[in-house]
Amino acid sequence: MGLTSKTFLVLAIVLAVVFFAATVWLWPRLARRSVSAVLGRVGLLLATQVTVFVSVGLVANNSFLFYGSWADLFGQKQDLGVVTDHAAGTLASKNIVRVGTQRPDVPGASRPTMAGRIDKVVIAGRRSKIESSAYVYLPPEYFQPAFAHRKFPAVVVLTGYPGVSENLLKSLRYPRTAHERVKAGRAQPMILVMLRPTVAPPRDTECVDIKDGPQTETYLAEDLPRVISESYRVGGLARNWGIIGNSTGGYCALKIGLHHPDRFAASVGLSAYYKAAEDPTTGDLFHGDQSARDRADLMWSLDHMPKQPDSSFLVTTSRRGEGNYRATRQFMAKVKPPAQVSSIVLDSGGHNFNTWRREIPSALDWLSSRLSEN
Repeated sequence: MGLTSKTFLVLAIVLAVVFFAATVWLWPRLARRSVSAVLGRVGLLLATQVTVFVSVGLVANNSFLFYGSWADLFGQKQDLGVVTDHAAGTLASKNIVRVGTQRPDVPGASRPTMAGRIDKVVIAGRRSKIESSAYVYLPPEYFQPAFAHRKFPAVVVLTGYPGVSENLLKSLRYPRTAHERVKAGRAQPMILVMLRPTVAPPRDTECVDIKDGPQTETYLAEDLPRVISESYRVGGLARNWGIIGNSTGGYCALKIGLHHPDRFAASVGLSAYYKAAEDPTTGDLFHGDQSARDRADLMWSLDHMPKQPDSSFLVTTSRRGEGNYRATRQFMAKVKPPAQVSSIVLDSGGHNFNTWRREIPSALDWLSSRLSEN
């Protein structure tokens, strides 16, 4: 029974109700001072509290998908051994393996020409030596004869930390939203490459290249676009690529867009922060290298770059509910031509999936307007 299954959730809630009712019903009988009565009361209270705690935890997890499976919850490694197997699933590049496909949550899901397709892949970085799984959403047009020779713009989509890539499909609904925006005539068809920035779990690398450690920035900024362009009909120029993320993923998107304008023309930070976190989850990111620490500070970079890139940035915040409102205003003020900055500022909205779902449709429209297919 899966961690996120509705059956398991219902079972936990039913057990919580049963134990609560049993506690109320049996309490008078257990009011005696005997050892058995005391143990009975302790047992009922413990069972009730545990089942209530599990039920609340499952509701929260099903809403926000902190953990996508039992293996994820208990920190077990996943997707082992798939890269050297499944030769038939290998795409054009030897650095990517398709390990599965699934249907997008849109009408006509059984037909790729109507709904598109989602590939689950494992991407190996040539330079970074990092290997990570991702989901690649291919729009319906990708499979239609009229677009057989067309290259599509692509967008890298990042979760927050720790995050699971399934969040991007189930809770943030990127494929469905992209499909709806195209149908509404608000966006062009785009390929979405969805993954979490935690490519060296459980460490939060803040998407930087760590000395003698994970080269996360190289993986996301160089390896991933190159492999995807070799394997799918995606252009290899900056104007063909965008990047978007929420929270930690938003910081990563803005940082990679700022420092790699030759790879990405447009970057979106949903509820982003603007300086690399340094805490127990990150470990020592910079090993005393102040220049590397400064480079990971977007405000410092904007102030000290010889020339800001000819790139576009979109940042989002809320006047009430977000902690990044003031910093976002400061970031916007520091962006100078030829760079361009746009914003989505909600009256209220917390640091959560509901807020980001309100921003993603407009963010995808914005990305679409700044990317080209060739």
